[in-house]
Amino acid sequence: MLEKFSLTQFLHGNPRRAKLLFLFFGALLMLSFAPVGWYLLTPFLLLPLLHGFLKSSPRTAAVYGFWFGAGLFLAGTYWLYISIHVFGQAPLALAIFLMLALVVIMGLYYAAAGWLTARLCDGKPMRLLLVAPSVWVAIEWVRGWFLSGFPWMSLGYGQIDSPLAGIAPVLGHYGLSLAVMFSATALLVAAIVRGRLRLPLAVVALIPWVAGYLLQHIQWTEEAGPAVRTTIVQGGVSQDRKWLPEQYQATLAFYRNTLTSNADSQLIVWPEVAIPNVLDLAESYVRNLQTVIRSNEQTLLFGILERDLTTQRVYNSAVMLDGVGRQTYRKRHLVPFGEFFPVPDFVREWMRLMSLPNSDISPGEAVQPLLRTRDGQKLAVLICYEDAYAAEQLYALPDAAILINLSNDAWFGDSIAPHQHLEIARMLAVEVGRPVVRATNTGISTFIAADGSLSSTLRQFASDSVTEDVMPRQGLTPYAKFGNIPSIALVLIVIAGFAGRAYIVRRNQLSD
Repeated sequence: MLEKFSLTQFLHGNPRRAKLLFLFFGALLMLSFAPVGWYLLTPFLLLPLLHGFLKSSPRTAAVYGFWFGAGLFLAGTYWLYISIHVFGQAPLALAIFLMLALVVIMGLYYAAAGWLTARLCDGKPMRLLLVAPSVWVAIEWVRGWFLSGFPWMSLGYGQIDSPLAGIAPVLGHYGLSLAVMFSATALLVAAIVRGRLRLPLAVVALIPWVAGYLLQHIQWTEEAGPAVRTTIVQGGVSQDRKWLPEQYQATLAFYRNTLTSNADSQLIVWPEVAIPNVLDLAESYVRNLQTVIRSNEQTLLFGILERDLTTQRVYNSAVMLDGVGRQTYRKRHLVPFGEFFPVPDFVREWMRLMSLPNSDISPGEAVQPLLRTRDGQKLAVLICYEDAYAAEQLYALPDAAILINLSNDAWFGDSIAPHQHLEIARMLAVEVGRPVVRATNTGISTFIAADGSLSSTLRQFASDSVTEDVMPRQGLTPYAKFGNIPSIALVLIVIAGFAGRAYIVRRNQLSD
């Protein structure tokens, strides 16, 4: 057991060694996410951290949490260097600074989790059972929206292929985070306490896994046919060539030819900004597409930049053509330091002088009409990492029968980022019980079923297309009805209860 090995003494005896240890454990936790997906590692890698939270002062627990979080994001988001320096062509020093700045910011979230957990538990193991999962999920939730949010690497995403995934349609990925944290905490408390409680606590640790397995057998939504014959097109043009003038005509020809080569498809989907231009400068090409679509009786959905000539605002848009008219969706949740730059004017001027990207893309309206195919199917579009903000997409349900994810993970090269992003898209499909058609510029383009399983996946970096019959679905999962409200309300109630108790105890001590 952990106590027999004097883990507390081992950690407190050498602070530098403890920091390196938690940095290492945090980095190892990356293996629970795609592309490795060793989800069973998660509860066991959390045990030393939870022990540190329980047996340390709030300040020391914050230090442990910081280094754990720093290790996780250093190993899990190193690909930012690729997007910023290799493809974004920012100076090496700036790329490293921005990457490490994100690591530090993420580490501070986990530091807050350590401090609050230690403060509310006050060294009492049974309190940890409720406090640690609640605090962890509350911090993940704040991280998902504060300063536009960065929900990447939430524990729940790493459980997409585990038995716990059955909880996702009920409580979403935060519910999975809560379940795996509860399981890990129960294991730790079972190892620490003495007497008859050990066996019951070990059994309690298994309850989330059994519940998740049983929930996987429930069909929360149902088919609403007929199937839509759909083609995903992947351009396969690397980010360093995509915007080259000599590549432009080849790109236009490749995509246009996919319409005639897939004339039997009802819906054809191209990736985010598939056409490297603004819409008003590509009108002749779009009119040509309309002619082809009209003769084939198809619907085409593609990504392109859209410019409002009156306001000069630029949007990252998805345009749907049906041979007669066009419909548009504008990306709502933009990527900080990729699509907009939350910096003072003097920093923006410096970026301009350094020939760095410095202008903002504008966000679309928070609620936009669904896109409708020529045969009447309603589609909800998510561009890039909007799929990580599932609660923001619930306005489209239950009307949307199919979800479309247009993305461009070419920014991250041959790294783990496209695999992580696919994992997030799979989680969204499970949460809302809808198929997801995912088209990306260099991969991973695939059809995702409502249970998160994959089929007909295109090889990464290939210029290719794939066709499949996609079955629309109707109905609502519990998560689609209530979003994150049940899980977040639960954890906030637990935190508020223990915080109130701590306040009363502290006040009584001072009065004595």
